[in-house]
Amino acid sequence: MMKRIAKSPFAARCASFCIRLYLRILGATIRQEIEDRAQFDKALAQGRGVVLVFWHGRLMATPFLRALTQADVYMLISNHRDGDIIADGVRGFGIKFIRGSAANPKKPDKSKQGASAVAQSIAALNDGGVVGVTPDGPRGPGEKVQPGALRVAQMSGAAIVPVGASVSRGRRMKSWDRFLVAAPFSRFCYVAGEPIRIPETSSGAELESLRAELEDRLIAVTARADAMAGRNP
Repeated sequence: MMKRIAKSPFAARCASFCIRLYLRILGATIRQEIEDRAQFDKALAQGRGVVLVFWHGRLMATPFLRALTQADVYMLISNHRDGDIIADGVRGFGIKFIRGSAANPKKPDKSKQGASAVAQSIAALNDGGVVGVTPDGPRGPGEKVQPGALRVAQMSGAAIVPVGASVSRGRRMKSWDRFLVAAPFSRFCYVAGEPIRIPETSSGAELESLRAELEDRLIAVTARADAMAGRNP
């Protein structure tokens, strides 16, 4: 019975309400510090959109970045029930959602959802928007870049900007992504890394090299954000 209750629409609404309340409390009490924002501004000014990437475990530290740009901001989020809860929870931040994820070869019936998400992401980028992606989600492994963000950037011509996010006070959970839950009255620290562009003609080997480079840069900016926040990596 407890499992049925946990999976019920009522439980989902309660979870979304808690997320929304939690974010509002954070928004009223936090201070933000941003390093190298010019990297993001430079990429966005080129008018081809920006793919903003950050680790899944730092997801709850990122909605507050929405206020830093006038561009339309989208978040790529899975069609899973957890995606519904998160999307409802961050309602009111002015973030638009693209539902879907990379196609899973073991579930060919879901490939159309992945194709739709890619098409929506490219359209948003072509309009000069910002598309946020957690390249290690939604299934993991944690802090390992999957190729989806690179493919979207390659097809759209948009730059990828890695972003490190951390908080001065909070706890990391024992989940697969070591999810960071921030405490009120924290300092939220962000670091923008150097943009990466994916040439349209990149071969498989070149894409793998760029994937590894993006992973290294994302690790580096996250470590820098942790240092700014006085947090051990």
